[in-house]
Amino acid sequence: MRKFLLITLLAMSQFLAAQERGKLTGLLTDKESNNEPLPFANVLIKGTDIGATTDFDGNYSIQVPAGTHTVQFSFLGYKTIEKSFTIKAGGTVTINQLMSAEEGVALDDVVIKTSSTKEKESALLLKQKNATVIVESIGAERLSKIGVSDAAAATTKISGVTKSEGSGDIYIRGLGDRYLSTTMNGLPIPSDDVANKNIDLGLFSTNIINNIGISKTYNTVGYSDQASGTVDITTKKYTKKGFSIGVSGGFNTAVMGLSSDFRNTLNMSDVTFGYHKKPFLLTDAIKYQGWDPSTSDNSTNYGVSFNAAYKFDIFGKELAIFATASHSKSFEYQEGEFRTYRANILDNAFPNLSYDPATALNDSPSVEQYITKINTTGYIRGDIKLNDNHKIGYNTLFVNTGRDNLYEQGRNGLGYVFDQQPQERGAFVRDQNYKQTIMFVNQLNGEHKLSENNKLTWAGGYNFVLAEEPNRIRNEAIIFSDSEVTYADVSDFSQRKSTQRIEDNEFNAYIVDEYSFGITESEYDDKPMKLNFGLNFRNKERAFSSQFVGVSTPGYTPGFPDSGFLVPTVDNISNTFTDLSNYNQAANPMLRVIEQLPDAYSADMTNMAAFTNLSFGLDNKLSGNFGLRFERNEVNIAWNVKNYQGPNGQARAGSLSREYNSVYPSLNLKYQLNDRNSVRFASSLTQTLPEFKEFAPFQYEEPTGRVIQGNPDLERSKVINLDAKWEFFPSRDELVSGTVFYKNIKDPINLALTRGSSGNFEFNNTGEKATVFGIELESRLNIIENEDEKSLLSANFNITKMWFNQDLYTNFQYSDVEESGLQGASDFITNASLSFNSRSEKEFTATVSGNYASDKIFALGSPEDLVNSATLFNDEIIEKGFVSLDLVLSKEITEDFIIKIVGRNLLNPDIQQTQKVTEFDNSGSGAINGVTDMVVQSYKRGSQLSVNFTYKF
Repeated sequence: MRKFLLITLLAMSQFLAAQERGKLTGLLTDKESNNEPLPFANVLIKGTDIGATTDFDGNYSIQVPAGTHTVQFSFLGYKTIEKSFTIKAGGTVTINQLMSAEEGVALDDVVIKTSSTKEKESALLLKQKNATVIVESIGAERLSKIGVSDAAAATTKISGVTKSEGSGDIYIRGLGDRYLSTTMNGLPIPSDDVANKNIDLGLFSTNIINNIGISKTYNTVGYSDQASGTVDITTKKYTKKGFSIGVSGGFNTAVMGLSSDFRNTLNMSDVTFGYHKKPFLLTDAIKYQGWDPSTSDNSTNYGVSFNAAYKFDIFGKELAIFATASHSKSFEYQEGEFRTYRANILDNAFPNLSYDPATALNDSPSVEQYITKINTTGYIRGDIKLNDNHKIGYNTLFVNTGRDNLYEQGRNGLGYVFDQQPQERGAFVRDQNYKQTIMFVNQLNGEHKLSENNKLTWAGGYNFVLAEEPNRIRNEAIIFSDSEVTYADVSDFSQRKSTQRIEDNEFNAYIVDEYSFGITESEYDDKPMKLNFGLNFRNKERAFSSQFVGVSTPGYTPGFPDSGFLVPTVDNISNTFTDLSNYNQAANPMLRVIEQLPDAYSADMTNMAAFTNLSFGLDNKLSGNFGLRFERNEVNIAWNVKNYQGPNGQARAGSLSREYNSVYPSLNLKYQLNDRNSVRFASSLTQTLPEFKEFAPFQYEEPTGRVIQGNPDLERSKVINLDAKWEFFPSRDELVSGTVFYKNIKDPINLALTRGSSGNFEFNNTGEKATVFGIELESRLNIIENEDEKSLLSANFNITKMWFNQDLYTNFQYSDVEESGLQGASDFITNASLSFNSRSEKEFTATVSGNYASDKIFALGSPEDLVNSATLFNDEIIEKGFVSLDLVLSKEITEDFIIKIVGRNLLNPDIQQTQKVTEFDNSGSGAINGVTDMVVQSYKRGSQLSVNFTYKF
């Protein structure tokens, strides 16, 4: 009873004390920046220790005792201003103030000392320092210094993050696409590719990026479908009036080293500014459109961009607009080798190592790939401030990207394909494909201060993605000599044209109501308790279709001149298929067009969730966030595909429906050791849902010939996440941290080789559970500073070491392999950069950055069959680690004119995949003669060098 009375008296005393105070609020703006909000300015009640700093939007709020006071506004390099005011108990007084620079103080000096926008590195570090949950961010300021051009490359500058070579896929803490989620301004974005859950981050140029945040721990505000983290791209909005134009040009060293013209697919003749116009139906394209690649006499990379920011007055309200548009074109050339093995036996090889290179028909590489990338981006952001309590914003993003990919194997005559007719040697494969992706992202958001303690935020979005392969062309041939080529007889679709189309439509939304309450004697301007209630909704629909049209060709047999088609070179294939007389049924030989039934699937996913979380501060030391989320996920898929064989002999057609209802808790704790040191702890329960393409049993053949298919029997994964982190902030733009983390994944999903003769890759629950244990270390330090404490030389360094273990189901055990790592998981990752800044009037900056990710599993292995799993198996395929190195030099010629020189992938390492191949005794005893690490894929991308010019006006 005494305890109850004591608590009651304390609560009443705090309540009465609160009634004796009033609230001082206001907005500080910057005269030197067109009256923009001024963040991090000091607000102090003169003669007391009561004060605050303005937030990122220039706002401040302070609880002060009733009476008459003098408030003092100050900011380094600006005039200090004092104003008197009288406030009543329980009342509110608003004082807005325009701040101006002192005479003789250069604005550049002020910019160096403070952070004016959320893209500044120091501002993001301050946000990270003050956040209750664990979050890491990289802003536009740092991205510019290190020469990053897109969001995919930007994420690799954050500890524990790597990027898959040749794509925009990223891995966080060694876990890949299916284990992470991507959002833009807090709203989800659909994938642009049937092969991925997340959108290609390479589509987001740094022109539209304000900052990128990665949350490696879970908070109930976000969707539960993530295990390694969430990537959130915060796009730019108006900060300062101005315009700028950028122009860049450069080249790829591998492209410049070509002895002949750069080659394109046939489709490039139908492409204008990245837009493909389809002139023929697929069946007509067989006869009336050519089959041979084209050439380009210009392979110089270029890009142009335009940014504009302006404010308008509309009906007395201020509308701020930021807009940007960019267009770029780049070229890549890769050469190398490719092989596949089945049950330790060579299935195909380019080149075949048993061949004598002296027998090559020419000096062409065994595998060549010509890649042309075209990207057009447009982005508009508008924000209107209705009054001090209500803001509404809208942004739309348009992206059109095209990728022209010409892939060839065996032009030198050293190719080998098992069971190919009329012979296995001299195999040649050409795959021509132009992929176009059009994406619209539309988002509307609002923020409303309903009362002193109540804030409502909401957002809604509509996304549309159309990804097409309008005319993919594939030929398989046999080269007898440098003047005799025939068509390979493997199937009716060895010579074919195909089309593929993916259309995604998605609606998503959230609403969050935040109520602040409680008070502490030492912090008058902050409420230590914040209670959030919210709802999420997401509905995503996909329509997918694919169709092959093939041409059956009679095979040619040496010594029998009338036995089939013979052409002089692999570049004269069009002559065969565009000669209409070859389709005459009475003629011999003849061509026969075969139209395959289309493959298709339709899918929809509905996600509805309700969540609550409480952010608390028990004292100046301990704070945290605890939350619960109830989420309902429903997935429906129906398919009709050629390779599906269902129960009871059911062919082609099938469907599935899955429903997942669960509660997901999260706990984040932070203990502030002192002003610079803190320790954090986080725990949560999340899930990983299979994607549409992982469920649907459609087979997609890559240019190399590898086939990847879905699996309707997949189950979701459940994940337990634990993190402990120490953070130390030596100064406002320095950081040292260390993290220990653990994950337990039930029913992990991996890409694995399938059993049997197909040699395909399939998504599977490969084990009962998997565990991940890791350590992360990160530092951002100023090494050399001048007398004004301005950093001249700074270094960023992070390192991650992980240990993975997954028990394998019997279906995936072979030889002595009963455990494995996780697909896409590198156990060692490091990123580092060294930056110099002259801190002079005409600034010069130089940054060298590099990263390394160790070997990781591309696909798990499997036995050929369970009876002979000890001897007949396909071992896992490993992506070898490599080091990449970039250099950026930037110089301000004038206040408005900047030149930047960028070099990427300067070391140009070999990109390799390897697979262990076992050699057995020919006697049939099963004895092993040896195990060899065979290179199954290898290529180099070349270094990319460019010069960029930017002019501001």
